Amino acid sequence: MDSPTTSSIKTRLENVIALARLLERVERSAVPVGADQYRALVRQLAQALAQDLPDDALQAVLGAHPAAAELYENLHYARSGLSRSSLERSVASEMLASQALARAARKA
Repeated sequence: MDSPTTSSIKTRLENVIALARLLERVERSAVPVGADQYRALVRQLAQALAQDLPDDALQAVLGAHPAAAELYENLHYARSGLSRSSLERSVASEMLASQALARAARKA
């Protein structure tokens, strides 16, 4: 029989997996989803990802679900940057952001 802690972790992990799968389906779907529905799903997944989960299990879920991994990375950007992205992608993203800021500053 599972202990209350093990059961709680299992439930949280199952919730993260279900929400991550749903986000993947929504992201890949040809059928548009309403903005409010999308935001609600992302908000639920963000809350689920904020809970205490074993790191190896979390990394496995994020590795299997790119949309959830991108959300996780965005949620932790201030602390760890684009830590889940390849170095090339991270550098390219930072360069694009710098160029956009420079253009905005020139227009101001």
